[in-house]
Amino acid sequence: MAVNRRTWRIVIIVAVLAVAIFWGLRYAGAIPGAPAGVRSEGYQAVFLTNGQVYFGKIASMNAKQVVIEDIYYLQVEGQIQPERGEQPKLSLVKLGNELHGPFDKMIVNRDHVLFWEDLKDDGKVVTAIKDHKAGRTGTPAPSTTP
Repeated sequence: MAVNRRTWRIVIIVAVLAVAIFWGLRYAGAIPGAPAGVRSEGYQAVFLTNGQVYFGKIASMNAKQVVIEDIYYLQVEGQIQPERGEQPKLSLVKLGNELHGPFDKMIVNRDHVLFWEDLKDDGKVVTAIKDHKAGRTGTPAPSTTP
């Protein structure tokens, strides 16, 4: 009977360790406090309740706030309501050059975040960010056409 108890203890310990290792590997590199699946090494699009979208890296989040760094946003150039059939020209703007001179860090109330998405490294927004960082100007902003 003592062997059975000892065997069961070993089986339970191994099972608990296997589950812990699985969860640790699955969520390695995750952002502190972020739900599973938010990549810490990439860029995210953060959609707010006011219609604004910010592109950056979610540095941390908890139940009350989301901290975003390395922030960019889209700016419409020209007419806001273009002629029929015309697409508005969009440009990607780096946060920090505005009149009020903000730092490149934003703390957003979690209640104002609708959702966020991880962005592909080869997507138009991330490519434009990489071009900006490399000093290449004149990079076309993401198109609004499908």
